[in-house]
Amino acid sequence: MKLNDEVIAHIAKQLQLAILTGTDIVDNLRMIRLQEENGQLFLDSEYVAVAKENEKRMLEEAEKLAAQLDN
Repeated sequence: MKLNDEVIAHIAKQLQLAILTGTDIVDNLRMIRLQEENGQLFLDSEYVAVAKENEKRMLEEAEKLAAQLDN
């Protein structure tokens, strides 16, 4: 089986987030859920929804912190 390009891009994003936040990437990678289709592995649709929501919350929190620093 091969990883779909979406999965590879997601792993790269997880690495970038881990570097920016100083967190351990292993825990993030363990949460990834995949589904197989025609010999390729794709991100599970439910996982994608949860990941997007987590990213949105993280960005909102970063904006709040940036606003506090500006005051």
